[in-house]
Amino acid sequence: MAGSGTAHLRDRDDIVLTVEDLVVEFPLGRGRKVHAVSGVSFDLAAGETLGLVGESGCGKSTTGKAIMQVPRPTSGSVRLRGRELTGLHGDDLRKTRPQMQMIFQDPISSLNPRRRVRDIVGEGLSIWNRDRDGAARSRVEELLSAVGLDPETAGGRRAHEFSGGQCQRICIARSLVLDPDVLICDEPVSALDVSVQAQILNLLEDMKARYGLTMLFIAHDLAVVKNISDRVAVMYLGKVCEVGPAESLYARPTHPYTNALLAAVPRPDPEAGSTSVPLEGDVPSPVDPPSGCRFRTRCPRAQERCAREEPLVRPVGEDHFVACHFPVHAADAPADAVAGVATMS
Repeated sequence: MAGSGTAHLRDRDDIVLTVEDLVVEFPLGRGRKVHAVSGVSFDLAAGETLGLVGESGCGKSTTGKAIMQVPRPTSGSVRLRGRELTGLHGDDLRKTRPQMQMIFQDPISSLNPRRRVRDIVGEGLSIWNRDRDGAARSRVEELLSAVGLDPETAGGRRAHEFSGGQCQRICIARSLVLDPDVLICDEPVSALDVSVQAQILNLLEDMKARYGLTMLFIAHDLAVVKNISDRVAVMYLGKVCEVGPAESLYARPTHPYTNALLAAVPRPDPEAGSTSVPLEGDVPSPVDPPSGCRFRTRCPRAQERCAREEPLVRPVGEDHFVACHFPVHAADAPADAVAGVATMS
């Protein structure tokens, strides 16, 4: 992949978060830098879950953290309910923190080992002086119960006394205590066993329905993303390749990279042969990304134009957009792999 453009941004009154031309670069010295995120754009409507998917190192987590302004984007725009965040500093930025919360990839290391669970979950209420007439304790108990933990038993214990799945439940409770507008989930189930993953995903769906959450769900597992997302954005080497409704994108993957990802999904049938066609070549370095389309060095459909001209995001269906000069036709889509994802989810 490798495309830019904002054709997929929607002009709707219910848009909560808009990310436009987001760029994050890390200097290496001597004029060199890592191009971690390069012109990423997407938006989130109220009550929607957007799945952000791609290989490890493609810039997914950096995108999520840059939305939170940690680290600050190199350039671009992040608007929360129409308010630009990238120009805020000090107290002005701090006051936006309750509106966006994050669930981190490693649930255990993201919890303070010295503090008790009730203090970890209720810390935000204490910081923002929302502990009036014992409201904080009631709120903490409500959320611990909501995520499936007994407040009386769990509240006085510390993080090391819990399993990874239980720690992630604590992290979810902590992230919801301030009633955020947007919840950013950074690979929230990747460190968990498969059976526990299903429990956490079901819990997130329950919390979304109960508290009206708007979520950015970052993951590399295609089955997980399809199961929880309303819309999906596919990233490759810091760029957005394809964006669309989950059902449409999985049924008719249009970008060659999306097709390759879906073709690589294991099928739950030991008798079935593999339909996966391995991508050729290595992932390019983000320090010196290819010209034009960044996916062209591994793309079976690449032509001379792909090296000269970066593809712009353009519509290929209803609310379905792709950044590719030579997109895959529907007849070429890996139907067997799509069926495999549907079965796994």
